[in-house]
Amino acid sequence: MTERLSILHVLRAPVGGLFRHVLDLSAEQAARGHDVGLVFDSSMTDPLGEARLAPVAERLRLGVTRIPMGRWPGLGDAAASRAVAHLARAKNAHVLHGHGAKGGAYARLAARLLRFQGYPASAFYTPHGGSLHFQPGSPAALAFIGLEKALARITDGLIFESDYIRREYERRVGAGLAPTAVITNGLQPSDFAAHIPAPDAADFLFVGELRQLKGVDVLLRALAEIARGRKVSAIVVGAGPDAEAFKRLAAELALTGAVTFPGPLPAAQAFSLARAIVVPSRAESLPFIVMEAAAARVPLIATNAGGIPEIVAGSDTPLLPPGDAGALARALQRFLDDPAAAKGRARTLQELVRVRFAIGGTTAAVLGFYAAHTRP
Repeated sequence: MTERLSILHVLRAPVGGLFRHVLDLSAEQAARGHDVGLVFDSSMTDPLGEARLAPVAERLRLGVTRIPMGRWPGLGDAAASRAVAHLARAKNAHVLHGHGAKGGAYARLAARLLRFQGYPASAFYTPHGGSLHFQPGSPAALAFIGLEKALARITDGLIFESDYIRREYERRVGAGLAPTAVITNGLQPSDFAAHIPAPDAADFLFVGELRQLKGVDVLLRALAEIARGRKVSAIVVGAGPDAEAFKRLAAELALTGAVTFPGPLPAAQAFSLARAIVVPSRAESLPFIVMEAAAARVPLIATNAGGIPEIVAGSDTPLLPPGDAGALARALQRFLDDPAAAKGRARTLQELVRVRFAIGGTTAAVLGFYAAHTRP
């Protein structure tokens, strides 16, 4: 075991795959004897996130702290960074691990402030996509990449969850700016429960944040194409800024009776609602929902986006071009025509991810990286 560490994980939004990863990693680190705490935005309240947090929070000796964190860069960022620094000192935390653009900024700025005060603090950063998903050359991309370049100079270690994100970071921000490691997210043994669709299961399922980046509009258009020739059904699970726009699009495409929007649900619960899962993303890092679906042996229809090819590597699971509703419609049709073939591919993929993505290995690698690059 590595030396006992005091670790603060800093992130903005306690939702989605990023939050799932931080919870799993924190719980495993605590189980190995380290002092661990979480810091995230006080304005973010999500019943599903709170339910996930509760059993983990009991194991975190440094507790859970909520402070105001804005989504976009602003005047409040200085106060948030100071609050993280104050908390780290009060909790005697020496490892600050930021997740996502905002969490990464606060962790690194807080560590820099602490070192200026003579307190030994080390800053690690996992991008999780975030600022790397903005359209290159856009004002938002220029602003966020500029900030990433500045913050890289005060980073003790970069941990990428996929090789795709490592390449994107080095292409957009720069290479050799800090020690780096690619350490994938990990799955729990409980994730490998077999997928059993309910008797009234829909044909297809989407689970994720409802925003354009996730390609829900592409899925709806593909479903509309199929619906012209046969009955088809889908369930879109999640919440997000484009939820109402997607509901309007479903109505415009005459899919009101075929597509339902139940809101957020735990992935394991959602999987029973359909016979196959669709991940039509335009961009991704290493999507947890693909890993979870693979572990549960849910037939998968996904795009060739971000780190998804790294999850299915070595399997016979085909991937589709992002943003192509016609290609997606043909893939959905193939599943409807031959679900047995898709189930066979799902069995193969499950065995691959069982070996490749274990939370124990993830945690050991992260702790080893801390140990190698923590300041004395």
